[in-house]
Amino acid sequence: MTSPGLEAALLRGWYEGAWWTWLLRPLEVLYRAVTGLRRLLYRLGVYRAYRAPVPVVIVGNITLGGTGKTPIIVALVEALQARGLRPGVVSRGYGAMAGGFPHTVSATSSAGDCGDEPLLIFQRTGAPCVVDPDRPAAVRSLLASHPVDIVLCDDGLQHYALARDFEIAVLDAERGVGNGFCLPAGPLREPPSRLETVDALLWRGGTAVETGVTLEVDGVFALRPMPGQRPPGAGAQVHAVAGIGQPQQFQATLTAMGYRVIAHNFPDHHRFSATDITALDDAPVIMTEKDAVKCRAFAGENHWYLKISARLPETVVERIAALATRTP
Repeated sequence: MTSPGLEAALLRGWYEGAWWTWLLRPLEVLYRAVTGLRRLLYRLGVYRAYRAPVPVVIVGNITLGGTGKTPIIVALVEALQARGLRPGVVSRGYGAMAGGFPHTVSATSSAGDCGDEPLLIFQRTGAPCVVDPDRPAAVRSLLASHPVDIVLCDDGLQHYALARDFEIAVLDAERGVGNGFCLPAGPLREPPSRLETVDALLWRGGTAVETGVTLEVDGVFALRPMPGQRPPGAGAQVHAVAGIGQPQQFQATLTAMGYRVIAHNFPDHHRFSATDITALDDAPVIMTEKDAVKCRAFAGENHWYLKISARLPETVVERIAALATRTP
C-alpha cells in the first residue's frame, strides 16, 4: 500500500503528464501483457467464470482514483426499486475487516465490518448488500438469502471470475483517462480500448444526454440530528473534511453553495477517529456522506454531511431494467 503523499504525487503525475511517467513505460508493457493474458484466458474458457441465475450489472472504471461510482449505484438501485424491481448489491468492501466473509450489511454493521461504500449504499437504499473480496461468493450468498431480480456489482470491471450481462464504465469528465498509460506509468487498470467493449460509458460531470451524469445537491444534514438544529448558512466558514478520491470537487461544491472552506483532506477510505474531527471546534464541520457513515458514532451537534444524488441517462436505466424483467 502506498503512502498518502506518494499516492497523491502519482495521481498528479499521471493526470498532468509528468515527464517521469515515460520512464515507467517498460513496466507498463509487462503489466498490460499480464492483464491482457488473464482476460484472454477467461474469454477462452481456460479460467471459468461464475454465471449467476439473475442478470449481473458491473459498475466500474478503468482508472485509479474516484470517479463517483457509489452515487451512480445508489441512483440505479433507487430507479430499479421505483419500477417495482428487487435489486441487490455486491461489493469488495474496501477496508472491510469483518470476522468472516461473505458479510451481509445490516443496520448494526459498521464501516469497519463492510467498508464505507457498501454501508452508504445500504443506508441510502435499504437494498440487500453483501461484501466479499470473492465476488462470485458474494453473489451466491446474496441470492441464497434474498429474492433479488438483478445484481449490481460495485466495481469489479476487471474481476472476470464473475460473468456479467451489462458493463458500465464510469469516467470523470474533467480527468478523462489521464496520460492514457496503464499502471504504473499511468492511472489505467486496462488500456483505453477496453472502453470500446463496455455496454455503457458514463461521464461524471458530462453534459451529453445519453452519457452524462450530473450530481445534484440534496442539502446539508446533521450527523446526529437534534431538535432545533439548523445547518450552517451561506457565508459561514466551515471545515470541509473529505476522505475521498477527489476532494477538490467536494470543496468546490461547498464553495459554490456560499461557504468559506477550510480544507482537510485525508486518503480515500480513511478510517476516521474522533480526533480527526472533534478538534475542529471553531467552525462547523461538513464532510461527505461516505465519510459520515464512519464518523456518526463520535460526531457532535456541529458536524454535518453533504448529501448528493446522481442523475442518470434514462436510456441506461431502461436498458438495465429491461434485463431484470426479461423472460428467462
